[in-house]
Amino acid sequence: MKIVVFGLSITSSWGNGHATTYRGLVRELSRRGHDVLFLERDVPWYAENRDLPRPPYGRTELYGSVDEMQRRFSREVRDADLVIVGSFVPEGVAVGEWVFETTRGLPAFYDIDTPVTLGKLGRGDFEYLAPHLIPQYRIYLSFTGGPLLAYIETHYGSPMARVLYCSVDPQLYYPEPLPNRWDLGYLGTYADDRQRFLDCLLMEPARRWREGRFIVAGPLYPPTIEWPDNVERLDHLAPSDHRAFYNAQRVTLNLTRGEMKSAGYSPSVRLFEAAACGAAIVSDYWRGLEGLFEIGREILVAGSPEEILRLLRETSPDEIARLGQRVRERVQAEHTAAQRALQLESYYNDAVRNQTRAGNVLP
Repeated sequence: MKIVVFGLSITSSWGNGHATTYRGLVRELSRRGHDVLFLERDVPWYAENRDLPRPPYGRTELYGSVDEMQRRFSREVRDADLVIVGSFVPEGVAVGEWVFETTRGLPAFYDIDTPVTLGKLGRGDFEYLAPHLIPQYRIYLSFTGGPLLAYIETHYGSPMARVLYCSVDPQLYYPEPLPNRWDLGYLGTYADDRQRFLDCLLMEPARRWREGRFIVAGPLYPPTIEWPDNVERLDHLAPSDHRAFYNAQRVTLNLTRGEMKSAGYSPSVRLFEAAACGAAIVSDYWRGLEGLFEIGREILVAGSPEEILRLLRETSPDEIARLGQRVRERVQAEHTAAQRALQLESYYNDAVRNQTRAGNVLP
């Protein structure tokens, strides 16, 4: 297939998880013989922080405006079999409308922020998606599964809403025999609605257990935060350093944005990365977690500082190792980028068959 993807960013992972997802998906689609063009708006924030300026798979092009994009890439969009527009693409409504007018292939929307998107639509905030566009996207690909998929179809008229979770590359994320530098670590961009859980499940345990070693990595944390002395801080950790980060921890903490937690069924890229590294993971709870991992056997759940401290102080090294091995096996079996590429192909074929049955055959 010829595939065109409009995405937030593939060249920079600074402050976003989109890049990791797009990199894995584009690479695996290219490996399977598809011709993939990724189009990214050239914006200052990512231009100043590009950790993969020239992805070695598919073809990546930057554009400065919608007008420039239309002038340069109309032929590629017209001739594509599949055109995907992602969430948080700048001027995404205008991009989507132009795609509908231009492509002879199948248009799809990839929502890497589904609960956030639906919240914005409910408030009348049409930053990158508007309700009238959803029925025109032949597939609504969603980072969130569960009941929201049926809601997108019934409430917004999507002809086909399907889950396409984030994924991990097992060639980049795997166990390494590194010394334990930290007892508990967390990797994530600052978010207001997540900060109180970080305070409860990492910072408060650090205050109570002065001998413990903790770390928080990620950008945008306000300078007003008072970090305990035994909490190390890293402002940004490039994807190439994630594997070593996870492998140097006894236990990794997973936390979920408020809107994602309310919706449930929203695993993060970081969760799958840590699992692929064989890290023992303790997470906050959200609906659908038990469908991805077996709680208590593959992943642990905690909701208080006391539970975290009990885990860190009382769990044996052997049990921590077993937790990491089990969760790694689950991710390898179900959540790799290669499996997401296969899912996308399957969804495309289903959508084409649906259109054929409806008498609206794609050229």
